[in-house]
Amino acid sequence: MGSDVFQPGISAGRLDPESYDTQFADLHPRLEPHEALVAADRCYFCHDAPCITACPTDIDIPLFIRQIATGTPDAAAKTILSQNIMGGMCARVCPTETLCEEVCVREVAEGKPVLIGQLQRYATDHLQEQGVHPFSRAAATGKTVAVVGAGPAGLACAHRLAMLGNDVVVLEAADKPGGLNEFGIATYKTTGGFAQAEVEWLLQIGGIKMQYNAALGRDMTLAQLQTDYDAVFLGMGLGAVNALGTEGEDKSGVTDAVDFIADLRQASDVAAVPIGRDVVVIGGGMTAVDAAVQAKLLGALNVTLVYRRGRDRMNASVFEQDLAASKGVRIVTHAVPVAVHGNGAVREMEFEYVDDAMKGTGQILRLPADQVFRAIGQRLVDGDLPELAVNKIKVDSAGRTSVQGIWAGGDCASGGDDLTVTAVAEGRDAAIDIHAMLTGAAG
Repeated sequence: MGSDVFQPGISAGRLDPESYDTQFADLHPRLEPHEALVAADRCYFCHDAPCITACPTDIDIPLFIRQIATGTPDAAAKTILSQNIMGGMCARVCPTETLCEEVCVREVAEGKPVLIGQLQRYATDHLQEQGVHPFSRAAATGKTVAVVGAGPAGLACAHRLAMLGNDVVVLEAADKPGGLNEFGIATYKTTGGFAQAEVEWLLQIGGIKMQYNAALGRDMTLAQLQTDYDAVFLGMGLGAVNALGTEGEDKSGVTDAVDFIADLRQASDVAAVPIGRDVVVIGGGMTAVDAAVQAKLLGALNVTLVYRRGRDRMNASVFEQDLAASKGVRIVTHAVPVAVHGNGAVREMEFEYVDDAMKGTGQILRLPADQVFRAIGQRLVDGDLPELAVNKIKVDSAGRTSVQGIWAGGDCASGGDDLTVTAVAEGRDAAIDIHAMLTGAAG
């Protein structure tokens, strides 16, 4: 919480013990076999399917749905995983409502898309639960690549490199793999330890060595990696959180939403995670919604999400906004933080309403608060990257940086939109380009 100041409003175990399992149950339980067949039967199997174009990893969606419809879910899974090795997690967390399902012909015609995300989960879960890895390694190239970061981009890059016959060493600053998938996604979206199970399954390809508690800039330098390895891929995400820049921000009870989400994900018992009575979340993205919804699920009486622009400008999808509202989260727009009030610990947040041009109106909003979560964006931690980045690492379409032999992808790079599925695509594509460069096949 930031200090030892007594905070009477923040406590654990606000709900009856039996309530937590219900509150944090799987948001979209896996389809039963007959449900999957019914859902698959709604697909038109379009020849020029717009859903494929809308998918950042270019999965052949009509093909895998047809494979489910014909009773071969494992073949469907291989179709998915050949393009997106983390298809299981993406099926859980992808904003399909703004990607493949938004352009589904059924959605356009009827307002009810094919359940692409749930069908993807059905297929990938079916295969992965058998412990089978459907891919094998190509002949050894004799090349070794360093991958910095064991998040979606790094793991996707490592897997594709290994599959192409390269040896890979993944260097991860945390004590376990997964990155965003393990530490940054709401508990109700990925239940049952799935993130770690998916990583263990992915590593069955072989040829990938994992090193934990290894941070760039602290435990090794970029120059060392360039010397020791044939190529380097940077996929360490964004580790620093933007500050509010307001008076009183250092008061106890003001913390980062990403830390709150990580604490929940790593807790053996969510009931033990303390939450306030009056919670304010500042931000308009997926992290803000995840924090606000989970604060409510933990038993907070009042949860208010405050965003500086209108709802139409929020990075969180309409589905996520509606989910928050359905859980009792109040959403306030066009308001910016002015000050944090309280004697040592936060007791109240002060905001000013602004117009569409972000100009103050003079109208003030004061919200009681014993806990405030910042979710106003993250930035790159400069871990020995002076030549590469200021805010994000600049890359081209293949993930190449301005330094020979170094690629980057995921949230730390300039090309993406901070989605797990995009990070996977960037890691995969960078791996293909790295392999081509190392084997002399690049054009």
